[in-house]
Amino acid sequence: MNIAVLGGGVEGTAVKKYFTERGDHVQIFDNFKDEDIKSFKLEDYDKVFRSPSVHPLDTSWTSITKYFFENCKAKIIGVTGTKGKGTTCSIIVSILKEIIKNSEWPTRDVYLVGNIGTPSLEVLDEISEDDIVVYEMSSFQLWDLEQSPNIAVVLRVEQDHLDRHYNLEDYHSAKANIARFQSETDCCIFYNNNENSKRIGNLGKGKKLTYPISRTKKVQEALNELQVPGEHNVENAEAALLAVASFFNQSLDELLENENIFESIKSGIKNFKGLPHRLEFVRELNGVRYYDDNFSAAFPATDVAIKTFENDPTILIAGGYDRHLDLSDYKTRLETARNLKKVILIGEIKTILAENSDPEKFELADSLEEAVEKARNYAEKIVEDTSSNYDLCLPVTKPAHPVVLMSPGAASFDMFKNFKDRGEKFQALVNNLK
Repeated sequence: MNIAVLGGGVEGTAVKKYFTERGDHVQIFDNFKDEDIKSFKLEDYDKVFRSPSVHPLDTSWTSITKYFFENCKAKIIGVTGTKGKGTTCSIIVSILKEIIKNSEWPTRDVYLVGNIGTPSLEVLDEISEDDIVVYEMSSFQLWDLEQSPNIAVVLRVEQDHLDRHYNLEDYHSAKANIARFQSETDCCIFYNNNENSKRIGNLGKGKKLTYPISRTKKVQEALNELQVPGEHNVENAEAALLAVASFFNQSLDELLENENIFESIKSGIKNFKGLPHRLEFVRELNGVRYYDDNFSAAFPATDVAIKTFENDPTILIAGGYDRHLDLSDYKTRLETARNLKKVILIGEIKTILAENSDPEKFELADSLEEAVEKARNYAEKIVEDTSSNYDLCLPVTKPAHPVVLMSPGAASFDMFKNFKDRGEKFQALVNNLK
């Protein structure tokens, strides 16, 4: 078979490896624009795979996600949303693995694939019908999908990726494929406090479950095991609990009645320590706590991070690549958040966010090094000032422990290779502070 692959990234490379090992010829086309595709003579190929961010311009094309869904023997739990996908998927996997380890359920293994890092094609041939697949699904992977997962989880859906999607409607339509093709025997779990999530969740024919959920004593006891900060992560754990219950075809209350499973669920939640660059604690130095939230590539993620530390004086490092999104809500939030004592802006959107804003609160930096140094100085000044007031018996209950939070709310491509590179550089700078 003669196969063309549009895009040579992680998924494109996985396609080449998979089919080359089967004796097929695979040609990768990389570093191109949409208008270049006509020159590739794709009609000469038996199958054309598009990489995630390549527009699905031809209905005859396929993708790793489409191919996987067509050939996977196991039940699939799919998770999408603008943020929280990786966390929710990881909690689901952690819980399922604990239940399987401590019970007699006839399931062999749990596979975590998709946007979280492992191309699903790499493990397709290992998966049996007794396994479980948890698939983190971006809008790009869902774009042309024609088969929904058995269990779909729809987290909060906000605006994002408008540099690749034609418009917001196109982005939402792509996300909707996670539920659109479900049958009556399937289930969709969706966030009930977001209109986009509700609209998507109600599309298919499957059973509907919503969260936030009513927190019974046992539910709350399980959620109390969560080791990562933020109410949004509690909600992600709620979605994960509903997905696990749905997999076992039980209500959550019924599932938690089994003491063995209940203890396994608590262990599974406790075992999840968070994902890199998602509100990741880096270190504490001179009374200042440093957090890396560099996975944040859009305003909703930064908004959640700000709320997580709403009771702490916070120095925020934000900004990045200009994807031509509407930044008005982002700008307003930075201006009005009471816990933000200083906002240090970097990247292409820094001047947009700082325009006509309070110069006492907003400051620009030309590099990440400069931003970290400025954030450190402002945060340590807060520690010094509140400590002095405390010693003088002025009305401060105790010395403040400020937070330096890097949560860009923008993509990284203007200054860094990707969000991982951005986060690693931030952590290195913080760990080198004396």
